[in-house]
Amino acid sequence: MPNVHDALSTVEAYHQAWTSGDIDQALTYVSDDVHCFAPDENVTTKGDWRDYLAGFAPMLTGVPEHSRMTDENRVALWYFPQTAVTTTTLASELFTVHEGQIVEIRLAFDRLSYMPRQQQPA
Repeated sequence: MPNVHDALSTVEAYHQAWTSGDIDQALTYVSDDVHCFAPDENVTTKGDWRDYLAGFAPMLTGVPEHSRMTDENRVALWYFPQTAVTTTTLASELFTVHEGQIVEIRLAFDRLSYMPRQQQPA
């Protein structure tokens, strides 16, 4: 278990790990009973989250941060997860941290922006 006790440090370490492709390290910052809310309603548990990140992280070509905000045990991140398909789609995540572990993740982004152009609806 990580020796990180404030919310921002926990989220920064988690974010740095998954965006660099180290999903196992990222998940050490996530509670076993985390509640996940994502555009895909099938992503709700830590196992689901692992699968989701493991599928998405290899597609990343960059992850410039836009902004962040903290409020005691909550951290919000806005960033641009860049892939071969998009470099300008903004993603936002709201994390709740308790005792050095992420206990809730709320992710929002435009899923259609990550589809190849020929597959996007007209």
